[in-house]
Amino acid sequence: MTFTLYPAIDMRGGKCVRLLQGDYDKETIYGDSPFDMAKSFVEQGAKWIHMVDLDGAKDGKRVNDQFVIDAAKKLGVKVQIGGGIRQEEDIVHYLENGVTRVILGSVAVSNPEFAMEMIRKYGKGIAIGIDVKNGLVATHGWLSTSEVKAVELGKRFAEAGAETFIFTDIATDGMLSGPNIEAIEEMALATKKEVIASGGVSSIEDLKRLKEIHSKGVGGAIIGKALYEGRFTLEEALGKMY
Repeated sequence: MTFTLYPAIDMRGGKCVRLLQGDYDKETIYGDSPFDMAKSFVEQGAKWIHMVDLDGAKDGKRVNDQFVIDAAKKLGVKVQIGGGIRQEEDIVHYLENGVTRVILGSVAVSNPEFAMEMIRKYGKGIAIGIDVKNGLVATHGWLSTSEVKAVELGKRFAEAGAETFIFTDIATDGMLSGPNIEAIEEMALATKKEVIASGGVSSIEDLKRLKEIHSKGVGGAIIGKALYEGRFTLEEALGKMY
C-alpha cells in the first residue's frame, strides 16, 4: 500500500467549491469547471482524484455525476466519488462508467445492511466514508449528527469486508488547522484496514506527519483548501513526499 495524495474537487451547482466545516452557507467558489480542475491536477501528477457531489449529498441523488464520469473516462486517472449515492443503481452508474471507487457515507448509517451488501457485491469498488463530529458520525452532507460512534461503525464495516475507509474530521475540514492525527490513527488501528485521511491539511508538513503513520494503515490524504488557497501545489507536495 503506497501513501497516496488525493486532490479534492467538491462540486455544487456545476462549480468547484469548498465549504467551511461542511456549512452550505459558507461556500467559496474556486472554479467554473470541475473537469478543468481535475485536468490541472492530473497535469501536476495526480494518480487519483477525490470528487464530492455536494448537491447530491444534500438532495440524496446524483446531481453532478457527468463531471465525474468525464474525468474518469477522459483523463486516464483513478477517480473516487462520494455524495448522493443511496442506491445500487448509483453505484453501477459510476463503476460502469470508469469510476474506480464509490464512497458510501450517509447510507452506511441509515441502511448498514444495504451498504454491507454492496461491499459483498462490489468489493474494492466501495469505500466507506465516515464523517465525524466529536467522535460521532455525521450524515446527509453533515447536516445531521447520528448517535453512532465512528470507531464502532468502522469496526462493523471492516468485519463486513470493507477495505477502504475515508475518515473526515468535520472540526478540522476547511480550517487549515492540521489533521486530527490521533483520531485518524485510532480509526486505522481499530479497523486494521486502509484509512484515507480527510480534513485539516494545511501544509506539506501535515502530509509528512500523516505519512509517518502509514505503517498503522493510513493509506493517503485528501487535500482540498490548502491547494485552492495556494499553500502549496500538488506538484510541490508530490515532489517533497516521494
